[in-house]
Amino acid sequence: QVQLVESGGGLVQAGGSLRLSCAASGRTFSTVAMGWFRQAPGLEREFVAAISWSGDSTYYGDSVKGRFTISRDNAKNTVYLQMNSLKLEDTAVYYCILGSSVPLVRSQLGSWGQGTQVTVSS
Repeated sequence: QVQLVESGGGLVQAGGSLRLSCAASGRTFSTVAMGWFRQAPGLEREFVAAISWSGDSTYYGDSVKGRFTISRDNAKNTVYLQMNSLKLEDTAVYYCILGSSVPLVRSQLGSWGQGTQVTVSS
């Protein structure tokens, strides 16, 4: 059984930065794709970023391109989301997802973490 635990969320001022982490256990981490989604109150879950098993390929949602960076450390079974130049509209619960491939991750097919709250204030 796969377990994903997110951390690093919190309260930050607009323009600031945060780094989210997602630690995985229970499955061979280095052969799977990983990603991040977010969900704000009253809105649908939104794709944020995804990364291939090797880390060579990364993908981003339009709203975060140029500001967020996804990376992974297979030795630590951890994926990261570095968030810079945060905006009020980045406020959401951020979820980590693990899947067999990037297309499946982007289709929200995989195992999910419990989420971590990110709040951006003015």
